[in-house]
Amino acid sequence: MLLVYTHQITNRVRYTFNLIFKSVLGVDCEITSDMVRFKQYEGPKISYTSSALSNELFFKSDDLLFDKGIRVISDIPQDLFAMTFFLTTRYEEYWPFKGDKFGRFNSKLSLQHKNNLLQKPLVNIKAQELKQLIQDKYRDFIFPSKSFSCIPTIDIDTAYAYKGRSMIRTLGGYLKDLTKLHLSDLNKRTRVLQEKENDPYDTYELQFQIQKKYNLNPVYFFLLADKAKYDKNLSFNHRLMQSLIKHISIRTEIGLHPSFESNRYADKVFEEKKRLEQVSQIKITKSKQHFLILKFPDTYRNLITCGITDDYTMGYADVIGFRAGICNPYYWYDLEKEEQTQLCIHPFSVMDGTLRNYLYLSVQQAIEAIKEIIREVKNVNGEFSFIWHNETFSDWNEWKGWKGVYEEIIAMTR
Repeated sequence: MLLVYTHQITNRVRYTFNLIFKSVLGVDCEITSDMVRFKQYEGPKISYTSSALSNELFFKSDDLLFDKGIRVISDIPQDLFAMTFFLTTRYEEYWPFKGDKFGRFNSKLSLQHKNNLLQKPLVNIKAQELKQLIQDKYRDFIFPSKSFSCIPTIDIDTAYAYKGRSMIRTLGGYLKDLTKLHLSDLNKRTRVLQEKENDPYDTYELQFQIQKKYNLNPVYFFLLADKAKYDKNLSFNHRLMQSLIKHISIRTEIGLHPSFESNRYADKVFEEKKRLEQVSQIKITKSKQHFLILKFPDTYRNLITCGITDDYTMGYADVIGFRAGICNPYYWYDLEKEEQTQLCIHPFSVMDGTLRNYLYLSVQQAIEAIKEIIREVKNVNGEFSFIWHNETFSDWNEWKGWKGVYEEIIAMTR
């Protein structure tokens, strides 16, 4: 066991040291403020305070872990432990900011962006450096081996391009195709509705083939919202939607994709979760916000209230990289309440829509960018999680040429 001394044991101190040692490095640590006990301890030990006590491994402490409340700071703390707390709690997202058109915190507002560090899992990198320092000083102390892992997630925002649409929406689609002279789309719509051709977004069997080939266990997230401007999936009452949910839920894990509107009406998360549970006959404990809308602390508090234990929203829509500076799961700390919660955060670092719609990358450029992110995660034996959508497999319209990218990503993680 590793013993840690600090002059004051706060919730922030407990949270940060447990995150680094237990969640990232996989070892037990005990925190004490008993100076006599610490000096007498003969095992591996580190101190986190103003000055060294004896011959232990010493780290000069930053004030952040002993603060209360939230203050504006000018840069990412240099202290490993304060830095970890600052990044993983998303401390800077509690400051006043001007969001994007959806009210989201944009990556360019972050101190990581300003320091050109968004593509680095800083917490994991610094934890590995800490591990090496401990091993150099205490050669008999053994860290467990950890291995790289890959967790794909697939969002079902639009289950089908044409199938299952109401008569009004179908007629509106035909009118739009005619107005814009999209004759090939008009023809495809007709053939799909006549059951002469597969719906272009019905790529699920291809996904299952890839999952079987690589022994994958992805998590699927279903949008089951009432129809609204940014929530346009099939109704949860539609037989096609219910069949799809059941078809996927017997093969792999599923979770809720809380709607865009749920950010305005918090009770919608509970309602949408209940719908998914009724259709799947599975208790739903996983979620990922539609449009990746994440507002601190409201979004996470609401998820906890609704019975969600694991959330996969932690990442940016406008850039690939590490929003919380970390590439493995960890528990969320509620800064306003100054307490660790039992909501487990699963950060992602790549999304298909980011690559094409925000960064405007070609397929080959996207593959190279993903390769760099995977390399960073592999270097620290972290967890590479990414977001894909069923339409990205379609090789149709804006996703022409992207059909094989998902499998290429999986192959890179082997």
